[in-house]
Amino acid sequence: MTQPPDRVTLTAHGQVALVTLNHPPTINALSSALVDELKAALAAVAAGDYRAVVITGSGRGFCSGADMKELPGWRDEGAGHVLERLYHPLFRTLRDFPVPIVTAINGPAVGIGMSLALMGDLILAARSAYFLLSFTRIGLVPDGGMTFLLPRAIGMTRAREMALLADSLPADKALDWGLINQVIPDEALQTDALAMAQRLAAGPASMPLARALFQDKAAHEAQLAREAAAQQRAGESDDFREGLAAFHQKRPPTFNAT
Repeated sequence: MTQPPDRVTLTAHGQVALVTLNHPPTINALSSALVDELKAALAAVAAGDYRAVVITGSGRGFCSGADMKELPGWRDEGAGHVLERLYHPLFRTLRDFPVPIVTAINGPAVGIGMSLALMGDLILAARSAYFLLSFTRIGLVPDGGMTFLLPRAIGMTRAREMALLADSLPADKALDWGLINQVIPDEALQTDALAMAQRLAAGPASMPLARALFQDKAAHEAQLAREAAAQQRAGESDDFREGLAAFHQKRPPTFNAT
């Protein structure tokens, strides 16, 4: 029997670790299996001699968000409980990570995949990249710490616009809004991201200390809890059921605010 390829790969580039989401058929959706492998890869980085890490995606996108095939099960377990069990440990790990993180966004970063993108201390995006908060399209609310991260990056007015209207934000506009640090030609993204990470890796021992000063753990934890409670309610709604059905049937949803 053929062994399936790893959904997350880890390669060393000197003192920089390159962590690649590697499930192109789903555009690297954060399925349970992929999240488990990502946490394992990050644990290996933290335990190693690395001094910086790059997180990127393989294929035509960075991350399409949660795995839509797993979402129907959220109604049984409860969407808020899924966040606490599966996703919040990952985001806490990234928040408290011992070395700087560069995220290299190739193609779409959608839903909770956008939350993952914003966990970078430095965020580089390919010119073809775009960012999308798709939650309201299926009757859910932003999660993965998005309601903490996004207003701090682009301001409350623009954050509400992205969350409520669910329109995509192209890389150039994301740069103009202050969401990301650089826009890179697609073919140079990984090379430039690794070069940026090498600069961080060559920095002083104070680099992780400086990184930690920007992490407001108490506020982040409070917002994760608020998101989980809101997602629990949203996941119990008929509109979530309709949003999922519409997605799988490739039609616009008809919401009834119930």
